[in-house]
Amino acid sequence: MLLTLSLQSDPENNINATDLSYLLHKHPDRTHSFSLSHNTAHVFYPQYDEDQCQVALLLEVDAIGLVRTFRGPMSSKQLTHYLNDRPYTANSFMSVALARAFRSAMGGRSKERKELVDCKLPLTVHIPVLPCRGGQPVLEKLFSPLGYHITAEPIALDNQFSEWDHSHYYQVTLKNKCRLVDLLSHLYVLMPVLDNDKHYWVSADEIEKLLLRGGEWLAQHPAKEFISLRYLKHKKHYAQIALAALAPEQIDAEEKADQAEAELEKPQTLNQQRQQKVIDTLLAHQVQSILDLGCGEGKLMKLLASHTQFKSIVGVDVSSQALDRASSRLRLEYWSERQQHRIQLWHGSAFYSDTRWTSFDAICCIEMIEHMDEDRLEAFIENVFNIAQPKLVIITTPNQEYNVVFGLTETQRRHNDHRFEWTRAEFTTWCQCIVDNYDYQVTLEGIGENNSTFGHPTQMAVFTSST
Repeated sequence: MLLTLSLQSDPENNINATDLSYLLHKHPDRTHSFSLSHNTAHVFYPQYDEDQCQVALLLEVDAIGLVRTFRGPMSSKQLTHYLNDRPYTANSFMSVALARAFRSAMGGRSKERKELVDCKLPLTVHIPVLPCRGGQPVLEKLFSPLGYHITAEPIALDNQFSEWDHSHYYQVTLKNKCRLVDLLSHLYVLMPVLDNDKHYWVSADEIEKLLLRGGEWLAQHPAKEFISLRYLKHKKHYAQIALAALAPEQIDAEEKADQAEAELEKPQTLNQQRQQKVIDTLLAHQVQSILDLGCGEGKLMKLLASHTQFKSIVGVDVSSQALDRASSRLRLEYWSERQQHRIQLWHGSAFYSDTRWTSFDAICCIEMIEHMDEDRLEAFIENVFNIAQPKLVIITTPNQEYNVVFGLTETQRRHNDHRFEWTRAEFTTWCQCIVDNYDYQVTLEGIGENNSTFGHPTQMAVFTSST
């Protein structure tokens, strides 16, 4: 099994062909060998001069050893375990060898030529035998969007029997001007995809490998669904997790499109207007980290997640059942471990101080305070405005005066769990007390349809730190 990688000199851009050896961390004067599981990889330089540098990765596969250590049922030990193309074609074995032999290069590291790590180089890859299950169209489908010039020559099944036509193997040359780390990542992911198979069992850990090697380019690839499914051996659930992690802002794209269409056909609900107003305020103040206090089922958090400006979004709620529903709504299990740091759910109460709250730019309390007993609001105020001290606090609450517009009597409340509902004057007085005692300024706004007599159905206070 063979793969060669070449770099041509480019004097205009001050690129010397011999720089390839520095980027690969492999000295050209000797052969480098690596022991892998049932394989041995060799790295050597067939050509090394000022005009062109070519490095070869030769992989020896112990096909018999693979069969002898096979741990599946005896009935699965068929003739194909002994007679197959594994030792001869570039497949998942070659991907493993690439990652082992060129580990530093794939990690984007170079001690001697740091300035070339992010430089686009005129690189050429030649693979004498590459399986392309689906033919040349699949090869072009995978590599053309990444900017490669492709030369592919089909290999006959048998030159003595022309009627057998060609096999699904090709002799392939790929040329591209790109970073070396990108080219190696493309090969690592796409060779098993072309083969449509892997030599090892695919578990959930394989999702992380795909995200690690494909995270920077796969999200924009037009065939990302096809690539993810094949790379993960057609395990649809794994592919869905990978796709969600690659582009979390695109989760439920169809659902969002349906919602957008519905919004064109009917007015926004009060809750939608409230959430949009909060998001617009957060964006305007250029906050990056948000604590959603009393997050409930995570409706606001799901909308916040679609905005890349928000680098950290944490929801806090006293109800573990609500947090479970929020986790399901946000589909946190579909996110990679690295991306899950961006959105988190914490169990907690507004009445108890938490030192973790001090690290956020903004705290949102959306339709929450009316669920508290009024005599406990002081603890909430102390925790938010004195201990946490974010630069921005947004609080929304119902306007009691507007209830008559909804057909409620003066004694009725909008929700059975509301402990109180304030008039505009009462909310203004409460907010002014906070300003008088803490280093904050406040702006009051209304949300929803304005009634000339009763005002807006929702009232919002935006507190900004004076320090």
